[in-house]
Amino acid sequence: MEDGRIVRYGQGGAGRVSDTLVRFGGIRVMVQALGYPDLKPEPVVGEDFVRFTQTAGGRAGLPAPRLVKDAPFVKSEGPAVWTTLALTLYADGSTGHELVGASSFPRHWIYDGDGALAGKSALIDFKTWYRAATLARSPWSGYENAALATEAETALERRLSLAIMRGGGPQPRTAKVKAGATILAEGEAADEIVLVLDGMVEVEAGGTELAKLGPGAVLGERASLEEGRRTATVRALTDCRIVSYQAAALPVADLRELAAGHRREDQQP
Repeated sequence: MEDGRIVRYGQGGAGRVSDTLVRFGGIRVMVQALGYPDLKPEPVVGEDFVRFTQTAGGRAGLPAPRLVKDAPFVKSEGPAVWTTLALTLYADGSTGHELVGASSFPRHWIYDGDGALAGKSALIDFKTWYRAATLARSPWSGYENAALATEAETALERRLSLAIMRGGGPQPRTAKVKAGATILAEGEAADEIVLVLDGMVEVEAGGTELAKLGPGAVLGERASLEEGRRTATVRALTDCRIVSYQAAALPVADLRELAAGHRREDQQP
């Protein structure tokens, strides 16, 4: 950098593809994956920034006979998996990252330079991926699948999610919600919390948008701790899968800690 301008830059690193562990009876066999070449288009350079983009991915080496949407309409190889990320470096030392695109399955996880989870893809679609994610419908053939990304859930939300789904308490109730539907309504009486399994939701209070959240978010705890009424509205921005669960089945201390981080409406000017 000279005089606040980007004058030199470079890009390194490479993608990795995990092998697949398969069980045949009592025998475990590791099947080597097939990695595709990393795609690194020329960086976009401005006076005070440089933006790098990279696609990494491949497919499992295990055969997966299936019907596909393109000729010859039958494939024996597994679907393609990829993640396309962008990193922007600014002359003032700040950075920005973006999930540019990704295969629609599995969930894509984004980590920062310290290895901490920073974000994830909001939606997964196994059926479309299994039938359509061929090499011809991938970035290696000039095709990209746009992907929504959301911020990562907190460590507390991750722990509560495990307690809800595997804790042995009341049976969680799973539901599918269409885009645009109201999941929680401000002012309504309620004693349940909601865990987002898939999709993106919007949180608003008094008509003001407070946040957009995705898989792993645990919402609605304040009604059980305060006056028994919702303090915000949660609406589905995409088709979602959610779980409803009795808040009283979770530790009060955890709910209070969760609520302390959710007082977004109290932070509005």
